[in-house]
Amino acid sequence: MPQFKDITDELSAHCPDILRWCGAIATKLRQFNVAIDGKSSGSSNTDALTLADLTVQELAVAAMRDRSTVLQSCRIEAEEENGDLAAFASESEYVISLDPIDGTKYYRDRTGDQWCVMLHLRTRDTVHYSLVFVPEDGEHGTWVEAVGDRILVGPDNPRVPARQALDALTPVDLANWGGSKKFYLIGFQDRDVERAENVTDLGLTGVAPDAMPGSIYPLLASGEFAGSLIHSPNIYDYPVSLHLARILGGDSVWVHNGERVNFDELWMDDRADMLRLPGVVATSPNREYLARLCELAKDWPKERYID
Repeated sequence: MPQFKDITDELSAHCPDILRWCGAIATKLRQFNVAIDGKSSGSSNTDALTLADLTVQELAVAAMRDRSTVLQSCRIEAEEENGDLAAFASESEYVISLDPIDGTKYYRDRTGDQWCVMLHLRTRDTVHYSLVFVPEDGEHGTWVEAVGDRILVGPDNPRVPARQALDALTPVDLANWGGSKKFYLIGFQDRDVERAENVTDLGLTGVAPDAMPGSIYPLLASGEFAGSLIHSPNIYDYPVSLHLARILGGDSVWVHNGERVNFDELWMDDRADMLRLPGVVATSPNREYLARLCELAKDWPKERYID
């Protein structure tokens, strides 16, 4: 059985190329009408699905399979159901989680450039490796990578191999991370704007999905955002924010009890066909802000759907 560092080394070596290819294909497909039906949760952000999601996942899964037998020793949790998932372990303490297109609604409707391709490695307790590529942020796309105590965030350079482009970036100065008060809110169904206003009333700044200026991951890594407040976050994209917050000295906690998030308490959202954490989760490098958000939201409903 490969050791933890073997897996993170393989992900770091191979996945930048893979996500760059995925981003290029998705960017090209975005020029066409690729929307399909498939989810019925009632939330437009959740229910958006395109052929690009399926295409990108097919490529990412196949590329990881072909590039590394070490990665095949991990279990894969992917937002969609396609790809050669059977090539990977059915049981493992290490889970590679893949979101082929995060922000599909904006991608499909061509209303924003904050969509991204992303993956992470986690165990039951925490996240150990994260990689995000935002293909249309900036001239050539924007990277976020987190492993160990290092976070890289910055522009891609397509004239060099993807790993080389990442290694040319200056690591985030963990001791001088930004002082933003902005928080991303999502998952509250038709109350996202209202809940964002509740956060603003605390003296922070709540930002609902349609007001987001970009993908949360580079915004959080660079200090332009202070974190997120999410109802029942899914386990394909949200854990990257948890990872960034913990490297930066903060945490991700359940607001109803302030306890540190782990990945034991999952539930299957059949309406959206995805695994989620229960309840409301606050994430930030700033522990004072976490305490304030827990006090605000501790009595908010834990159930995602009320009908």
